[in-house]
Amino acid sequence: MNNEATGEGGPVVALTGATGFIGTALRAQLMAAGYRVRALYRPRRGRNVQCADGLKWVAGDLGDRDALAALVEGADAVVHCAGSVRGASPEAFNQVNETGVLDIVQAATASPTCRRFLLVSSLAAREPELSDYANSKRLGEIALEANAGRLNWAIIRPPAVYGPGDKEMLPLFQGMARGLAAIPGDGSGRFSLIHVADLASAVVAWLNTASASGCTYELDDGHERGYDWDTVLGTASRVLRGNAPIRRLHIPVPVLRTVAGINLMAARAFGYAPMLSPGKVREITHPDWVGNGHAFTQATGWQPALGFERGLAETLGVAAPAISGIPS
Repeated sequence: MNNEATGEGGPVVALTGATGFIGTALRAQLMAAGYRVRALYRPRRGRNVQCADGLKWVAGDLGDRDALAALVEGADAVVHCAGSVRGASPEAFNQVNETGVLDIVQAATASPTCRRFLLVSSLAAREPELSDYANSKRLGEIALEANAGRLNWAIIRPPAVYGPGDKEMLPLFQGMARGLAAIPGDGSGRFSLIHVADLASAVVAWLNTASASGCTYELDDGHERGYDWDTVLGTASRVLRGNAPIRRLHIPVPVLRTVAGINLMAARAFGYAPMLSPGKVREITHPDWVGNGHAFTQATGWQPALGFERGLAETLGVAAPAISGIPS
């Protein structure tokens, strides 16, 4: 599994979360851009990591300090995108999203070759009072800020990320393709989106730019003021259903809260990590999840390439309608 290029080659980037939805896209784009990648993975039965020139897999997890030391050894930069989106308690989130950041930052500062550190956080960190998850992401940002030392560092906060391989938003899109959209609450909020390929290209753009240290950036797909449900469903109708209508199924917030509370109690009783929790309900019914990527574009020159129309078509593997202009 040790196929990292030796001798001449591009800079080495240590990558966490390398086997996940976002990490897989990051790994591919980093290597395509000429970087050598040192990728952390957790060994488990049935997992077969993909070998390639310029790629070295390091077995371990965020709680394994020896593995983290091996991961950053000789690396020029760290991109930390590992995180937990499911949990039944604040401690479950904080262990990964705060302590995990602290441990990888300390490993990076101890490495004489590592100069840069990029944390892939979440737009949820902007509203830490909403949920244990959002608070843990903000605590992770604070851990980086307080412990980065000599590192040139930055934080990027993507909004909802979608694309091929995503499992969280796929059921929503598949429902739209069948003509039904489950919408939390009254559906009056606005939100930004970003395709996973654009998120990965943003990471590469930051690595390629000698930007100022200590910045926190929001990202989005370039759609001004984000999206509302009318826009999303109108696009989905064109892309997925040949302009056939999509029926809305509004799920009242009290119903969501009741189901989430039962789910959380069951998760604690039976030991699983729930996705739907009272905190998640507060997140998904928050009225403003609009990001603004202008500052990041000014700092790096990055531009998103995939609007929602094209991105949705690629996600579900359908032919996109004729598109005029990017992003759509």
